[in-house]
Amino acid sequence: MTEHVALYRKYRPTTFAEVRDQDHIIKVLEGAIAKDTIPHALLFSGTRGTGKTTLARIFAEAIGTSAIDLYEIDAASNRGIDDIRELREAVHTVPYESKYKVYIIDEVHMLTKEAFNALLKTLEEPPAHVIFILATTEEEKLLDTILSRCQVFRFRSPSRAVLAEVVMDVSKKEGFKLNPEAADLIAVAADGSFRDALGVTQKVILASGDTVGSADEVAEIIGAPKQAIITALLDAFHTKDSSGALTAIADAAATHVDMKLFIRVLLDHVRAVMLLRNRGGNDTAILAQFGIDMQNKLSEFANSPSTPLNFHLLLRLIAVADQTAKSPLPYLPLEIAATELSEKTG
Repeated sequence: MTEHVALYRKYRPTTFAEVRDQDHIIKVLEGAIAKDTIPHALLFSGTRGTGKTTLARIFAEAIGTSAIDLYEIDAASNRGIDDIRELREAVHTVPYESKYKVYIIDEVHMLTKEAFNALLKTLEEPPAHVIFILATTEEEKLLDTILSRCQVFRFRSPSRAVLAEVVMDVSKKEGFKLNPEAADLIAVAADGSFRDALGVTQKVILASGDTVGSADEVAEIIGAPKQAIITALLDAFHTKDSSGALTAIADAAATHVDMKLFIRVLLDHVRAVMLLRNRGGNDTAILAQFGIDMQNKLSEFANSPSTPLNFHLLLRLIAVADQTAKSPLPYLPLEIAATELSEKTG
């Protein structure tokens, strides 16, 4: 890359048309602008990296608010009563050059109780020239009285397919080619976050010594399991081979695989087998996210009537994922599940 700029900043959407996977919100916002019925308070709620602050900026620009009349406040570091009192006084001054002054308050759930009460008074009777856009990753922590005074928009986490598409597009613009399986692996690691997806992509581009990224190369860079380890573990589960499963897990540990990501990738593969078995064994949409060798392997498992790669194993692995987050030895929950293989009939 020629610029030392974070990719998620460099490729941040600047128009409604560039925003992905939030059509249900954009349609309402565009309608409000067209009818000139702008809500005085909006709440953008959703998990990290889904574009809440980005869309807030786009909306502010779309209603004609210039940079000088746009204020962004991080509630995590400006969370006290005095900060909100200053805001309450500032909102009464008219905009410098725009019809509206827009206040974006990020992570609004971090405000203290006293600050919330002060903000509530401002939301109840805001000046006509002020628009508040509150953003939060934890809507459940907000007072009902705050929610009732806002038009609430709940952001969807982007699908894995959309994240992989974004990763492929950005990589291409950066002069770096990712194999589809590599892009999909980054999408899994991003866990529903555009920002994380581009952060991982940048890490891969910087760490790669070439202009092409394979799934195994990406796996090594981001701490994901290589395909050979996943294949070996799936084979071991399929044949109820505890020893083989433990060997695969040991291989993952030896290569410093991130265990949470390992479980997520494993869950994804077992889920694919379960879906294939229940959809006739050849669902192209399910198989498309995997490389050709893995497609053949998953189809083989799905066509086996007695495979333990089923919903029972999925439920067990979900429990493993929860236990992994709490375990002082991150590999132990999966190792315990592996030793159970020879004791179960599937």
